Amino acid sequence: MLNIIWLGMMCLAVVVGLIQGHLNDVVQAVTTSAKVGFELALGLSGIMALWLGIMNIATESGLMNIFSWILRPLMKRLFPDIPPDHPAMGAMIMNISANMLGLTNAATPFGLAAMKELQRLNPHIQSASNAMCTFLAINTSSVQLIPATAIAFLAANGSKDPSSIIASSLIATSISMIVAIFAVKQLEKLPRYRILEVA
Repeated sequence: MLNIIWLGMMCLAVVVGLIQGHLNDVVQAVTTSAKVGFELALGLSGIMALWLGIMNIATESGLMNIFSWILRPLMKRLFPDIPPDHPAMGAMIMNISANMLGLTNAATPFGLAAMKELQRLNPHIQSASNAMCTFLAINTSSVQLIPATAIAFLAANGSKDPSSIIASSLIATSISMIVAIFAVKQLEKLPRYRILEVA
């Protein structure tokens, strides 16, 4: 669907440029934008490789396990229906830990594995369980201790202090996660969102 939207926008730009007699401007803008996009992608790839390497070292050194150990008591309270030793709990902890460290690529497989395990515990396979909704809310609004992608983007665009975003990002993502957890926990109490048992 997105491909169709992008194709439509490009065709519309060419048609409007042709009608208004600015087709040369459209072609020049496309060429300039392609150059800028390439330079930005090249800069991002180098910085992202550096950050992902640092994060990989942190993971191999056991930092991920430390985060998992810190998160385990909180996870037991957020997911009372999930046994502490269940594979779903381990996958959720690893996903949240990876997201906190900015390892979004590494977090995705853990998130998929967590949802798969949560679905196995779900007695109503056609509807998402409370645990699934809670995990989705946490995963979507995850706290970012190190926003590697944002730092890389700022550095690629010539920012003098790209790491200055760390504090504000931590505050913003912490607030968003608290709001998400509060919202999902309140909504699951409402009769409208309860799954009715069919006799």
